Amino acid sequence: MALQPRGPGQLWAERGWYLSAREQPEDEEEADEDGESAPLLPPGSVHDSQSHGSSFAFSVFNLMNAIIGSGILGLSYAMANTGIVGFSILLLIVASLASYSVFLLLSMCTQTAVTSYEDLGLFAFGSPGKVLVATTIIIQNIGAMSSYLLIVKSELPGAVAGFLSEDESGSWYLDGRLLLLITSICVVFPLALLPKIGFLGYTSSLSFFFTVYFALVVSNSTGDCKAKLFHLSKESAYAIPTMAFSFLCHTSVLPIYCELQSPSKSRMQNVTVAGIGLSFLIYFMSALFGYLTFYDKVDSELLQGYSKYLPHDTVIMTVKVAILFAVLLTVPLIHFPARKAVLMVFFSHLPVSWICHILVTLTLNTIVVLFAMYVPDIKNVFGVVGSTTSTCLLFVYPGLFYLKLSREDLLSRQKLGACALVGFGICVGLLSLVLIIFNWTDQ
Repeated sequence: MALQPRGPGQLWAERGWYLSAREQPEDEEEADEDGESAPLLPPGSVHDSQSHGSSFAFSVFNLMNAIIGSGILGLSYAMANTGIVGFSILLLIVASLASYSVFLLLSMCTQTAVTSYEDLGLFAFGSPGKVLVATTIIIQNIGAMSSYLLIVKSELPGAVAGFLSEDESGSWYLDGRLLLLITSICVVFPLALLPKIGFLGYTSSLSFFFTVYFALVVSNSTGDCKAKLFHLSKESAYAIPTMAFSFLCHTSVLPIYCELQSPSKSRMQNVTVAGIGLSFLIYFMSALFGYLTFYDKVDSELLQGYSKYLPHDTVIMTVKVAILFAVLLTVPLIHFPARKAVLMVFFSHLPVSWICHILVTLTLNTIVVLFAMYVPDIKNVFGVVGSTTSTCLLFVYPGLFYLKLSREDLLSRQKLGACALVGFGICVGLLSLVLIIFNWTDQ
């Protein structure tokens, strides 16, 4: 059966139950008037029941799993180029704005009853808005997958060498690009081909625990040196883009909302605050102690420093293996929303088929592997993707969509906040991108 694109009018008609619910008498509870306890799904759906859906704690865990990723390896470099206090302030600002932008997304969710970021773009700006959001998600996820596979390319040879008794440099199994190609074909591609994302939920849970283990081990690897409280250099341009890249979870918020027990805006906002808050602590801890280990010698990808200065440390070897498992188990998960967006933009007029599914998966995997092979430094991925697609999905789009869809007065607190969010995203994204390009030309 062909997948036919739906316009805003059709979506509104399909969700007429919600429009009717919004026409309740004005003496209802205040929480219902502003949508705080308004349900996302229509009455009678499976998730409308108290006994179905994910618990609060499991939803927090899922959100943290969506947040914490390869960015954790770039934050020590960001701290080295902003200072401990400067980094702490910037990280807190980005985390707070990420939480606020999720609040705006949830507000629009209860107004429109849509369950995807792309459909919010459709409601706000029609088909061009949906295509724009889907295209941004494709680029963002290709960048995210490339950053993960860059870690495989740089760290897998050292992990293999650590298990060898003799120096065998030059051997084929110590070639990072070849190992990247082999693992992509044997691990990433088969898992990405799975028709349902459910199985990968278990593998991504393992990935999360491996990442937390990394943060705990890094926190025990301190040394003696002089830390900088504030620092500014040309490399500081990578700081906020890396943070934006690290906190981006907005494409996962709505699916998690749908699966939450007794879903409401206030309940999901509590999940968001808890998830982003705990992720903030993990990010800060790993960044701080990674910086305090190497100071101004910290690499753009933290594990490279351990490979240089602690090449035979057994604990560090276990960290490398944990991170590599985390990477390999997470990359296929990121394929799913990327493939969905590609199918939505380019193949929505075609019937669902395995041939299309395989070809799109293979094409995405090929693009990602090529990027990972030939991009020299992970900070370039964090910088470019973080200053463009990450800032759009994190700051600009939520603010724009809220300004377009909300029925509040233009001078209301939330609309002013949305304006500030859009302005912050555009200014920081453009400034960071210009500085990064200038940095490239100056090298």
